[in-house]
Amino acid sequence: MKIIGLDVGSKTIGVAVSDALGWTAQGLTTIHWNEETITSADQELKQIIEEHEIEKAVVGLPKNMNGTIGERGEASMRFAAHLETAFHLPTILWDERLTTMAAERVLLEADVSRKKRKKVIDKMAAMMILQGYLDQK
Repeated sequence: MKIIGLDVGSKTIGVAVSDALGWTAQGLTTIHWNEETITSADQELKQIIEEHEIEKAVVGLPKNMNGTIGERGEASMRFAAHLETAFHLPTILWDERLTTMAAERVLLEADVSRKKRKKVIDKMAAMMILQGYLDQK
């Protein structure tokens, strides 16, 4: 069963997919979208879901460091509910605290330029969210 991992931001959605056995996550792409129009990424998501035969979704839930849910967390929860309704995918919210910072650190250590980091940071964060979920299974 393949799983999609999503790092949902206000302007972009990082996308990762698992292998068929659910062991590893691979960063796939970054979708540019308008958060105000929750359906604005649906066409691209539908194509990815169909092409990769996705059966489950893991959406990063950005909690505050004290464990509470803030504005970004609520936005991720709305998006997860939309995914379930629009694509009939079981959707899991996964604590993503510090994943973007961890992705940034890996890219800095690899000496990736700022311009290139900006292009891959979201899909790398999605990969870390999905790999965290896969590792706990």
